[in-house]
Amino acid sequence: MAHEDRDHNGPHADGGDAHGGDAHGDQAHEDQDQAHESHAHAHGHAHAHHGGHGGHGDTDIDWAVMAPLLESQAELLTPMYERVMAWLGREVTEPGLIVDAGSGPGVVSCLFAESFPGARVVAVDGSGPVLERARARAARLGFADRFTTVTGELPGALAELEYPADLLWASNSLHHLGDQRAALAAFAERLAPGGTLALLEGGLPARFLPRDFGIGRPGLQARLDAVEAEWFTRMREDLPGSVAETEDWPALLAAAGLKPAGTRSFLLDLPAPLSDRARAYVVASLARLREGLEDGLDAEDLATLDRLLDPDDEASVHRRGDVFVLKAHTVHTAVRTA
Repeated sequence: MAHEDRDHNGPHADGGDAHGGDAHGDQAHEDQDQAHESHAHAHGHAHAHHGGHGGHGDTDIDWAVMAPLLESQAELLTPMYERVMAWLGREVTEPGLIVDAGSGPGVVSCLFAESFPGARVVAVDGSGPVLERARARAARLGFADRFTTVTGELPGALAELEYPADLLWASNSLHHLGDQRAALAAFAERLAPGGTLALLEGGLPARFLPRDFGIGRPGLQARLDAVEAEWFTRMREDLPGSVAETEDWPALLAAAGLKPAGTRSFLLDLPAPLSDRARAYVVASLARLREGLEDGLDAEDLATLDRLLDPDDEASVHRRGDVFVLKAHTVHTAVRTA
């Protein structure tokens, strides 16, 4: 499974907002400018976490097909990920080995290589074609000599690592594993003494439009959130070996034998008017929602989504001036003390 940055909530591309500030007051407009400058070397889940495809029902996901979209959205998220890495860098000094568990096409993996120039980076993912994109990106950016990949399903693929990790990053990949508690224990085993596990899970769903944006019944995105939550529950239940867990991530990290070290949320804040790249992300996100959640929406909401996605409609997200992106991602860290 490729998990570049797949978001927690259902079949929609989540990620991909240019100027990511963090929830502690970053400069939004500066971030947006930085996003345009740095997207060529960025990354992230773009956790586009889409459903509605594949041979195992509407929760199956073909990450190889999703890779280009994940990559583009991850690039849009670069400023947010740069802030995440600056925060991690205060806890993890001069790591020798960084592992990106569920790397997807490697945008974040390459950002780690850039942010920690003394580190070797290993991108781990279940999709060979997606990892080909990661290797190509690392080569383009000059990181090939300290960038490797491991193809295999998590957490078992981590057994192929030659050395324990000083930093293991898992961005919206854990919730695609049936037994999350067992997976966290396996992640912890791959850490060096003093090593850090950084887990990106949770946060807040994205918002693209005002509550009442002039067509359809107000509150569309709140209703989409509810349908996505049901999709997510089905996705979790359909996973092999699925075990229900209370999503108290620090408690689960402690149960894996780690010492919780910190939790911080990082804000993606793209105010209107959006860049073309960010607007394209909104269009792609709503299109995936329209496709993946069709059975859970009523006729009025489906008609509203159709208008929002129609490039010839003045009320569509292709044309309207009030489209924005606002979302929070939360990162939890924990340390192996022995």
